[in-house]
Amino acid sequence: MFHRRTFRLMLPQRTLVLGERTLVMGVLNVTPDSFSDGGKYFTVDAAVMQALEIEKVGADILDIGGESTRPGSEGVTDAEELQRVLPVIERLRGKLKIPISIDTQKAAVAEAAVKAGAEIINDVSALRTDPEIASVARRHRLPLILMHMRGEPRTMQKQPFARDVMRDVRSGLHAALGRARKAGIQKLQIILDPGIGFGKSYKQNCELLARLPELARLGYPLMVGTSRKAFIGAILGSAKNPLPAKDRLWGTAATVVASILGGAHIVRVHDVAEMAQVARVADAVVNARK
Repeated sequence: MFHRRTFRLMLPQRTLVLGERTLVMGVLNVTPDSFSDGGKYFTVDAAVMQALEIEKVGADILDIGGESTRPGSEGVTDAEELQRVLPVIERLRGKLKIPISIDTQKAAVAEAAVKAGAEIINDVSALRTDPEIASVARRHRLPLILMHMRGEPRTMQKQPFARDVMRDVRSGLHAALGRARKAGIQKLQIILDPGIGFGKSYKQNCELLARLPELARLGYPLMVGTSRKAFIGAILGSAKNPLPAKDRLWGTAATVVASILGGAHIVRVHDVAEMAQVARVADAVVNARK
């Protein structure tokens, strides 16, 4: 088990302490085509109800996204993404007690979402798609999540995988940190995500989880998102006949435990109630060593 450091993230209205316990980030996809729950919360009413439920069952952060980044997905315009996420964030103002993270690769969407109430920016491209996201985070003094992705969603599982996945992830995250720091983002406001499932083979995803302490030693808080991902389906079924996403709950639970034991500060999940329990027990094991 890796002894994770404690960090303090400064949000506009509060401080998030990372490391004393694992924080659970609940996923809310306001999309018609996300790999796991696309279309399920596509209307504003359904999305708002699900957001309140995510908070009720134990999430510490709500992550809202309006553009699918599943393998093979095509992007959407700024206008389309804003049309999906803004009404939801605006409706949640004053109703939701936990902070909202906006999952976007576009500075215009990030800016509008922040003005509507979002307090964290989650960029899966790590400032490669739109470097101006860093300016939004800097101006509003918000935490910024930088995720490693090899390639882009449309092609990331089709191009050759890295020969050395840890070297590739470390190199990519170092480059992302360089972009962020050059743009004026404070070190204490950055979270790193190894990007499980984003341009990695099934075996490489497992290797990253096993070697997560190596990334923790970079000196930044870590977020890990394994929830319902394809490599879990392949392990529980096969590469040609994976277990469906809806049946990957227990496999996800195992990866959440592995993430926490490896030093993750935040786990990003769909099944919040169940994974909040998993995180609490894993934390008890971690803390028993102290």
